[in-house]
This record gives sequence, C-alpha cells and structure tokens, in this order.
Amino acid sequence: MTTPGTTDVPPLRVRDLTVRFAGLTALDAVGLTVEPGTVHAVIGPNGAGKSTTFNVLSGVYRATSGTVHLGERELTGLPPHRIAELGVARTFQNLALPPHTTVADSLLLGRHRLTRAGFVAAGLRLPSAIREERAHRERAAEIAEFVGIADQLTTPTGSLPYGAQKLAELARALCMEPKILLLDEPVAGMTADERRRTSAVIAGVRDSLGISIVLVEHDMGVVMRLADEVTVLDFGRRIAAGPPERVQNDPAVVQAYLGTPDEPEASA
Repeated sequence: MTTPGTTDVPPLRVRDLTVRFAGLTALDAVGLTVEPGTVHAVIGPNGAGKSTTFNVLSGVYRATSGTVHLGERELTGLPPHRIAELGVARTFQNLALPPHTTVADSLLLGRHRLTRAGFVAAGLRLPSAIREERAHRERAAEIAEFVGIADQLTTPTGSLPYGAQKLAELARALCMEPKILLLDEPVAGMTADERRRTSAVIAGVRDSLGISIVLVEHDMGVVMRLADEVTVLDFGRRIAAGPPERVQNDPAVVQAYLGTPDEPEASA
C-alpha cells in the first residue's frame, strides 16, 4: 500500500478557537498544533468541548472567532465538502455507513471526491469510466487489506460484527486519501480484543501511512498507548497539553476528571 509520507502532510494549527451558542461558550480560545504524522488526542470530561472541536475542524460548526490552518490553507469557515477536498477525513462516534451496502461499495463512497469521470461517462459505462472504477475498487481493496477486513468486502456492512463495522468506517475515511484523520471515539463500545485490534490499525495509519490523526477517546489506556501529544479540555478551555505521561499526572487534569474532594466537616 502506497504511503503519503510525513513530508506531504502539513501541520494542523488551531489558534484561539472560540465557539458560542446563544450566549453559551462551548470553546474558549482553544489552541493546539497537530504535528505531521503524529497522533494528537483531545480529551476531557463530558461537556468539555471535544465534539465541538471536531465539528469546527470538519466544517459542521462555524467558529465565532479564531483560525484553523492546514499548512498554509485556512480551513476556518469552509463548508464540510471543501475541508474534505483539502484532505481532512472524519469518522463518527455513531456508525455512519449504509447497513445494506456491501463493504466494497461503502468504501467506494470514500473515493467519491477523487472520481474524475463525469456522470454521463459513468452512466454510459464509457471505457474511461470503467477503468477509473476498477482502479478505485483496487485501491479500496488495498485499504480493506490494511485494516484487516479484506475477506468481508462482499458482506453488507450491517451484517458485520460491531468492531468490524467501526474498522469499515475507518477504511472508508482512509479511502479519501486524507492528510488529517479525525477519529471520534474509535474504540467506544468495543470488546477488549476489538480495542486492541483497532488500536493496532490506528498506530499503523500513523507509522506506515504517515497520516496525522486527531483522536477523541474516553478510553485512557488507548489514549496513553497511542497519543504523541494530548490536549485536555474542561468547560471549553484548554487546561493542559503535552506528552501523555506528563498530562495524566497534571493536578488540573486529575481534578477535572475526579472532581475536588469534599471538605471534611468541622468538628463540633
């Protein structure tokens, strides 16, 4: 499987990102940098602003202020399809693949932005369109092999075990040939074996393909094993950032996750 290499992957820079909804501040001047070919985890308690961050990075939400740059290209305010065209792919916490479509055809959905044949050429089955479809199917099969689902290409995605469905969604995102991959809770709901398998695939995406990954995940064991850098959010603000071994012992992070101990009652 061909690899883009980190020289082709620009850094993702988020600066002073602020998002407000009807007076509620969901993100407050958040900043982070995802270095090429690294896994950058964004963690925090429920309601910390992780999903809002992903929704801004993928164009679902518009930032109130602040900027997002992929290399020299500004992504701030672009619609989702333009951000995808510039090399940002996303998976979702809830499965987002058509259940009755085969795995092979589901992966082809990820090739849509790379398709050059026009609607008429495809409809008339012109030789150029046939050649292009064959090339896309071959690439999708390569990616299925990479994530470990090559033997399930003819299976409807809805018939796969849950862990394999999540891997199919990851493969669909990889079929977009992204520079940045946004993974929203990729191991949520999995068995221990499925978590290990998926974690190994994610590590392979970074190490073998050189793709940068932004990871939102509640499983701290997975975060600590995979992440090169961690940004911690709490109530929409960044409270810590750095290597995982440093962040996990940060007093502000411990308090955000565990809360402040109750004060002992004064003796009478």
